[in-house]
Amino acid sequence: MTDSVPEGRVTAAEEAAAVEPEYDPAAPAALNVPRTPTGNAEVDAELDRLADADHLATDGHLEVYEDVHRGLRDALTALDARPGPPGPPVPGPARHPATTPLRGPSGHTF
Repeated sequence: MTDSVPEGRVTAAEEAAAVEPEYDPAAPAALNVPRTPTGNAEVDAELDRLADADHLATDGHLEVYEDVHRGLRDALTALDARPGPPGPPVPGPARHPATTPLRGPSGHTF
C-alpha cells in the first residue's frame, strides 16, 4: 500500500488547512474597541482612522497613531483659532485729550 494520492485529489490535511487557516499570534487582529462619536466631524474622522491600525502589524501602528495625534491637535488648534463674534470693546483708562500723558519712574508713558 502506498501513501501517494492520485493527481488532482486533495488529502484530508490539505483540505483542513484550506478551510481553517493556521493560527498566527503575531498576525494583525482587530481590537474591536468601541468608539463613541464625539459630535465633532473632524475629531470623529481622526478617531475612525485608528481602525486602520487594526489591519497593520505592530510596527505599523506608530505611523497611524502619530497621524491621528497630529489630526486631533490640528482640530483642537482650529477650535481656538476660529473667529467668533466680536466681543465688547475693552475699556481703557479715560483721559481727556488735553491732559499730559502719565509717565512712570522708568519714563514710559501710560
